[in-house]
Amino acid sequence: MAIVTKRSSMTFFSDPLSHYSHRVRIVLAEKGVAVDILDVNPDNLPQELADYNPYNTLPTLVDRELSLYQANIIMEYLDERFPHPPLLPVYPVERAQSRLLMYRVDRDWSPLVDTIVKDPSAKAADAARKELAESLTAIAPIFDEKEFFMREEFSLIDCVVAPILWRLEHLGVSLPEKQTRPLQRYMDRLFSREAFKASLSELEQEMRA
Repeated sequence: MAIVTKRSSMTFFSDPLSHYSHRVRIVLAEKGVAVDILDVNPDNLPQELADYNPYNTLPTLVDRELSLYQANIIMEYLDERFPHPPLLPVYPVERAQSRLLMYRVDRDWSPLVDTIVKDPSAKAADAARKELAESLTAIAPIFDEKEFFMREEFSLIDCVVAPILWRLEHLGVSLPEKQTRPLQRYMDRLFSREAFKASLSELEQEMRA
């Protein structure tokens, strides 16, 4: 997959199944960045990846002489490198609050997703499904308060949350329809964005009917 404009040229080493890689691809698509996206099997990493990333991990972004790894660092770099449209608030307090929300997602929800992906049939995965469903159900009402996650404008926190929500069916996570209607409407808003559609790998497209 390649997102093509005339803005820039860079290479993104991406796991086509990983929600961490997906969040970066959403930012790339929102910004309209020209990028070569290399779908990489995490069990068969290319030798050149180690030349750019001493940890030999995905995702990794290469922009000329600069190599970046860790998804949130890459996202913030892209937001500063390509400032339009902005995906972090202008004011320091609001920027800090956005970073805290991303941190909370990575502390509370991302490990649950990772547990399910690691061994979907394990008891730990069943417990993770239950905890993730309960957590999302509890937070669902807040999505009626703003257009996006705690904000009126689409932001980096939405880029972090969207890949998790897209994977719920694939992960076997079921949400009670009545209690999560505000969340379902939020999901519809996210998934209908052209940039989100463009961000999906072929494997991700198959995750939802």
